[in-house]
Amino acid sequence: MKNSVKIQKTGITKLKADAVVNAANEGLWAGGGVCGAVFRDAGHDRLQVACNKIGRCDTGSAVITPGFDLPAKYIIHAVGPVWNGGNRREPELLYGAYYRSMELAVENGCHSIGFPLISAGIFGYPLKQAWERALTAVKDFFRAHPEADLEVIFCVLDDGIMTVGNETMKEIKG
Repeated sequence: MKNSVKIQKTGITKLKADAVVNAANEGLWAGGGVCGAVFRDAGHDRLQVACNKIGRCDTGSAVITPGFDLPAKYIIHAVGPVWNGGNRREPELLYGAYYRSMELAVENGCHSIGFPLISAGIFGYPLKQAWERALTAVKDFFRAHPEADLEVIFCVLDDGIMTVGNETMKEIKG
């Protein structure tokens, strides 16, 4: 599926994709939520060693490690912003985290990438706005890189989050 996007009800650590995205922190440490699940299922110790070698990642960017025990070949660690009302470059930083993740996927020969909804959990980004930034970044990336051949899968576990995502996708495509 050349340059496609879909939302799927599945856990990101179970997704059979070339790369999955970890909702990371700047220090690239194991955390809670998606990050905790990624570290646990990938193999905490080996993943932490790989992250320690990289050192850190700026908010709004991403880095890549092997997938270790995950079905995915790679884990892309994307650092989204903590929501502070939207006046501290949060939309720009969230967009950058998605865009850089897709760049890394293509640079590493990936044809499929799984994303969580970055920053919408414990980082407090409002749900609808998080979807808008995510889907706009994907749309813009596909427009800038029509040759990419990349399937984007958003992995969600909650029906309500999935509904908002599907509604927002229809609006962004239109």
